[in-house]
Amino acid sequence: MSKSSFPGAGTPNARLTAWPAAIGLLAKWLDRRERIDELIDSLPPGLSGPERARCQHLVFGVVRHFGRLEAALGRLVSHAPRFPTRAVLFMAGYELIEAADTPESDGLVAKIVHHAVEQTKAVASKSEAGLVNAVVRKLALALAVPPPPKVASADVLAEYFSHPDWLVKRWLVDFGADATRKLLEWNQRPATVYARWRGPEGETAPDFLKSTQWAGFYEVPSGHWSKVEPLLKSGKIYLQDPGTRLAVELLAPQPGETILDGCAAPGGKSLLMADAMKTGKIVAMDLPGPRIARLKENLSRAHGVEVALVQADLLANPAPTLFEHKLPDSYDAVIIDVPCSNTGVMRHRADVKWRLEPRDFDKHGRQQLALLHAAARLVAPGGRIVYSTCSIDPEENERVIKAFFDSRAGGPFKLAGSAISQPWVTGHDGGTAYLLRKS
Repeated sequence: MSKSSFPGAGTPNARLTAWPAAIGLLAKWLDRRERIDELIDSLPPGLSGPERARCQHLVFGVVRHFGRLEAALGRLVSHAPRFPTRAVLFMAGYELIEAADTPESDGLVAKIVHHAVEQTKAVASKSEAGLVNAVVRKLALALAVPPPPKVASADVLAEYFSHPDWLVKRWLVDFGADATRKLLEWNQRPATVYARWRGPEGETAPDFLKSTQWAGFYEVPSGHWSKVEPLLKSGKIYLQDPGTRLAVELLAPQPGETILDGCAAPGGKSLLMADAMKTGKIVAMDLPGPRIARLKENLSRAHGVEVALVQADLLANPAPTLFEHKLPDSYDAVIIDVPCSNTGVMRHRADVKWRLEPRDFDKHGRQQLALLHAAARLVAPGGRIVYSTCSIDPEENERVIKAFFDSRAGGPFKLAGSAISQPWVTGHDGGTAYLLRKS
């Protein structure tokens, strides 16, 4: 999206602020369903840090509650207005949901209605501002409903907690009513920002970072970006959810080992392994593409460990490429954090649930099994492999592992451990990891 695509961006001397910037992103998302992270990256650089954070908060909030807002608006508006006006309605709706949790909610409703009307005049037209005025007033009442009872049908849970109906039904079968309710509630809360401390030995993390139950991980409270930014640039912190540590801890990388990260981008796990090893070698492999730049940047922050970046497809026999780069074709350990449905990280990736389709689980499962077979061929005798996902669904985890052991390739391997994070239990991102040892 060009700068001129944002409402008000083309006005001389105008300073783009969070609300109109968010309207521009949401209008595009409602129209084309582009990835939210890519839309956020398209924000013009002139947007200040606090305004950018507020814009992101608004956009993610709307997408997170999209199902509930869409259902409520669908009962109030017979013909959908233009996308900018539609974006205003969704944004005002999200602000009404936020306001419901505050003591001064009654006074805020009037302010939200007034602000939405004035914004519509700027991004759409005065006639559409009248529509917004009428609809948002009714929307405030439509959204003022209590949460569903403990025993509620899938469609009721899906609408209130803004998840696809088919996904809620799937989780009710896999996890049961109580766990599904907790998962839905978890996904609807804004994600906590965590940082892993990487400062020099002996230097402690600054006081504004809040310690957590997970060693080395700190909560980053809002309002401290001016302090966070220099720490990121110096490499003293790396923004990373504690859930990412599970696969690496299961692999237990040792100093001096040669390890292959077969699905490495953007490089968070490679960097975590490098920090744990101190010495040795990490070969980070992934497909060519836009994420390679981020992978390269993260690998540049590794100290003591030799790192090599290889752009190759793990499924397409990477041996010739490894040979070309004078790299080994067997490793002490291999880790593959495979592409998946991301059902364990929907709190961070709010738009995933609207992009998922029922057939994706079977599609992912087939690809994941193929990646596990390919990775297993690169494990040295006596070595080990960790298969991990950001998914909490059986079809992408235990069923893939079972299919691997049922195949001929599983013969030399034994299951040596596993780790699962159900986010409503662990308090951080969800995911699953399995450790396989080769005899």
